[in-house]
Amino acid sequence: MRILAFEVRDDEKPYFEKYAKQYQCEITCVHNTLNFDNLSMVRGYDGISILSKSYMTADLEEGLKELGVTCCATRTIGFNHIDVAHAHEIGLKIANSNYPPTGVAEYTVMLILMSLRHYKQAMWRGQVNDYSLSGLQGRELNELTVGIIGTGKIGQCVIKNLSNFGCKILAYDMNENDTVKKYAQYTDLDIIINCCDIISLHTPLLESTYHLINEEKIAHMKDGVVLINCARGELMDIDALIQGIESQKIGALALDVIEGEDGIYHEDKRSEIISNQKIAYLRQFPNVIMTQHMAFYTNTAVENMVKCSIEAIHDFIKKGTCATSL
Repeated sequence: MRILAFEVRDDEKPYFEKYAKQYQCEITCVHNTLNFDNLSMVRGYDGISILSKSYMTADLEEGLKELGVTCCATRTIGFNHIDVAHAHEIGLKIANSNYPPTGVAEYTVMLILMSLRHYKQAMWRGQVNDYSLSGLQGRELNELTVGIIGTGKIGQCVIKNLSNFGCKILAYDMNENDTVKKYAQYTDLDIIINCCDIISLHTPLLESTYHLINEEKIAHMKDGVVLINCARGELMDIDALIQGIESQKIGALALDVIEGEDGIYHEDKRSEIISNQKIAYLRQFPNVIMTQHMAFYTNTAVENMVKCSIEAIHDFIKKGTCATSL
């Protein structure tokens, strides 16, 4: 069994070597994204492993099938970069990956605390020996109401972590979970939008959730609301976020993902000017924290994603299906 892995980072290579031995397969790792220019590389391989910068369009999927590839596993939870419907039509098997929710959940709580305690401003001041307190007075989480939109595995873990802080937790999801009810109260989305001091998103990106947070929603939020996004950038309308920060309707914004991040995040841009003016503008506000889509990035998660992709391809070939099949 031969697997070609694209977009492989150096930190992933030891795990590819480890699981190649475990699953007794030959794995070739390349740094490049999969595209039409290098499509011919897949000839002779049974399956491929990719990340989110390899856009699996219908035409590219057709090319994979013609060259003998039978399956593709993405080392991500999200799969918006794959035309899954067309893959099904042509018999190309697709799988995503999963990893424990704890890393993203812990990161979410960290961003909440950093936002409430003005950590970015304090850090900036310390760099120039300004150790004054003016403007840095924070708020205590135990006195606030937190709204969690999306109570899947990550949302549940965030809620459980927050329950130890003594804050009131409201939750919204189309499918209510009994475990969540031990720590939070389910309510309507409008209640969360209108009543919460902090709102954190943990939903997948679907047609129904695109720009879930927009100008209209922000207008109905509490003054000084804290918004957190460790899910998908397109869940929040970047223009509405800018307007909310400029008007001071939004008190703090902490984003590990942002609309328009493709081509910027996970790249070294130190010698370049950021081409996305909206991102460049938004990041300079003292009450805006932006990190480079790294909430997932722990040793545990990286290993799990590599293992999951290899296991999926192995099972597709040996069994015809896999646990993470889409």
